[in-house]
Amino acid sequence: MAQRPVFIANPKGELLVRTENVVFDWFPGLSVSRKQLSIASLHQAARQGLGVDNILEVSSKSTEKLGTQLSAFNLMLKTQDYPHGISVECAFQGSKVFENGGPYIDLYAGTSSEAKRDVRLRNSGRLVKFHFDDQDWPPVPRTAFYDWLYITALMQNPSLVDNLAGYGAFTDIEFNPVKSINCQAYAIALYVALAQRGGLNQVQVGQGAFLKLVGNRPDDGNGPDSPSQASLF
Repeated sequence: MAQRPVFIANPKGELLVRTENVVFDWFPGLSVSRKQLSIASLHQAARQGLGVDNILEVSSKSTEKLGTQLSAFNLMLKTQDYPHGISVECAFQGSKVFENGGPYIDLYAGTSSEAKRDVRLRNSGRLVKFHFDDQDWPPVPRTAFYDWLYITALMQNPSLVDNLAGYGAFTDIEFNPVKSINCQAYAIALYVALAQRGGLNQVQVGQGAFLKLVGNRPDDGNGPDSPSQASLF
């Protein structure tokens, strides 16, 4: 047995994203087929326990093409300096600034798997900030920079966004909240919630508005970050 979170976009109320931890049968093994058996088991348990049917696995292991396209390894982000695009994963890893090094912007030009495995990310001391597109981002709220990168990339890919219609719950079989903080399934649930509430303009207007939005929202205590409770949407 294993436990993984299911992230559900919340169109109303204080929470933007509701996180439900689901226990399911785990299929050990590193092959894609074994991962997909675990995904099917997770989704079945979520449907039975939570009553949600519209679940999308967002990862490179997804059985649905949309889910693999939305993986941070594959989702591309364009900037003025990188008009042809870099993956969200490369942008995130290459923008990390540590006590003893970074940002390692050479990672922008590599593959997502290379960026995630780069030894400098583990040998440069404490993470102190992110630096991307000539702008510094604080490390707290902990998922804010990653979520902003992911949502910004989504907004640049309207064809993918159009295919999200009908989905309200998202998983990432590789995400274990005991070991990781940032999660692409959470980020996409946050996007859907903001879209439902008409709040995507706060992503576009700048860092300050976005940090205020995600930093001042209450959290259910199960998500990848737990911002302090303050003003409502």
